[in-house]
Amino acid sequence: MTVGKQERTYAILRSRILDGTYGPGQRLVIDALARDLAVSPMPVREAIRRLEAEGWVTYQRHQGAQVAPLDEAGWMEALSTLAVLEGYATALSAPHLESRDLEQARAINGNMRDALEALDVMAVSDHNLAFHRTISERCPNAYLRRELAAIQERLNTLRSSIFMFVPTRGRVSLDEHEELVTMIERREDPEAIERFARLHKLHTVDAVRRRLAEAAA
Repeated sequence: MTVGKQERTYAILRSRILDGTYGPGQRLVIDALARDLAVSPMPVREAIRRLEAEGWVTYQRHQGAQVAPLDEAGWMEALSTLAVLEGYATALSAPHLESRDLEQARAINGNMRDALEALDVMAVSDHNLAFHRTISERCPNAYLRRELAAIQERLNTLRSSIFMFVPTRGRVSLDEHEELVTMIERREDPEAIERFARLHKLHTVDAVRRRLAEAAA
């Protein structure tokens, strides 16, 4: 088995999990995947082991490998964790953000507003991610940036369904984005920036929780 074939198999399986081709809870049958990818079972088996170590795949008794489930409760836990980390990353980024960065963030927020008016849910999500990435890219803590990216990848697997739960959250989020950019522009206290950025994410968690409670009632 060549390293190239193993890496290619791993990259394809990981990509399909991230883009939703293989959804949470879906079984990953080694022989079927091997036929689909035109490889022997060995690189598929090794790729699945790597994905299991990274938390993307789990093994269920009598069922074998499957894509790690991430339900609404798990999504909220992940977003709550992201809120804490992203708040800190935003505060660290603030002194390093230049005028061009803030202009870009505002432009992305404008694109997000247009997508919201067009009811393009996935575009809203894409622009929201781009907005926060524009800020966090300036974070000088490389380890923190990697952790943010890892959590966001997990959230992306359910982002379309979750955004459907909170259709009104987007408009409030736009205003919060603008306020955050203004705070950074004014060089306000880093602790205040961190707190605001953290609450910005936690407001989405609260909105989802309320919507789920209403649906259950």
